[in-house]
Order: sequence, then C-alpha cells, then structure tokens
Amino acid sequence: MNEIIYKPIGVIQSPFKEPKGTPIQPKGAENIDGAVEVFSEYVEGLADIEGFSHIILIYHFHLAKKATLKQKPYMDNKDHGVFAMRGPSRPNPIGISAVRLIRMKENILYVRDVDILDGTPLLDIKPYVPEFDMRNVDKVGWLEKNVQKLPTSKDDGRFMKHPV
Repeated sequence: MNEIIYKPIGVIQSPFKEPKGTPIQPKGAENIDGAVEVFSEYVEGLADIEGFSHIILIYHFHLAKKATLKQKPYMDNKDHGVFAMRGPSRPNPIGISAVRLIRMKENILYVRDVDILDGTPLLDIKPYVPEFDMRNVDKVGWLEKNVQKLPTSKDDGRFMKHPV
C-alpha cells in the first residue's frame, strides 16, 4: 500500500506546553479553554460550524515517541495492545477529542474541555452529532475497573519523544 501523507489545516492552542501534566481525555479537561487556528486556505470550510455545540478535532500527536504494539496505558499498570488503548504513541499517531465550541471569530474557533498540547497540528474537524456519534456499549474492556481514575489522571510523560 502507498504511503499516506496529511497536511495540517491548522494548529491547536492550549495552556498545556508539555505532555506531562496534560489531561488525558476531554472529560478530564472540563472547563479548560483553548483555541483552534484554521489556516486561511481552509476558512471557507468553517461555514455553518457555529450551529454545532461540539466538534471533533482530529490531530497529529507530534511529540509522541515511536509506538510499540504493547504499552502500559495511563490508567493501568499492565501492558495492553496499542489498539486497545487511546494513548498517543501509535503506529499512526492520530488523536481525536470531542470539545465544546464556544464561538468563532474569523479563522479562530474558541473551544472548551481541551486535552491537547499547545502547538498540536490539526488534521481535520468534524461536527459532533449525538445521533451519529453516541452508542450504547456493553463493555469497555480493561478500562472497566479503571475508568473512575479519569478525572485525576494526567499525562506523566511516558509517551513523549525525548531529545536525542
């Protein structure tokens, strides 16, 4: 299969300057504000986005270290397969976060519940639509015994690239 290359459409701004200490999911980042700068050539694509209370940001984990297929996630002390966890070190380091859209001014989206590092390259934006995106689930795997840790769980730096 051919290589796939994406070009950022913008950059995410947040109060988090380094991975360590950053909330690990939007639910753990409640009321943390950020902004999304959409590059000028993509601004036309923002038409009608203000009609949505929430948007899904798709981004590149630009500071994540090289992935291994089994890793120890933030909320457990046991290794799990990378595809059974949501950490940043992945074969394709792509992240998603559903955030609240507060307002838009020109090419800037002001958002809340941001769990993303400042300067993160934005790959895409999609509207969050409960009828499309919410599902009733029967099981949440290994997280079932750990999901209550989310409000206090923060990035501890384990997935960050270290300077050479």
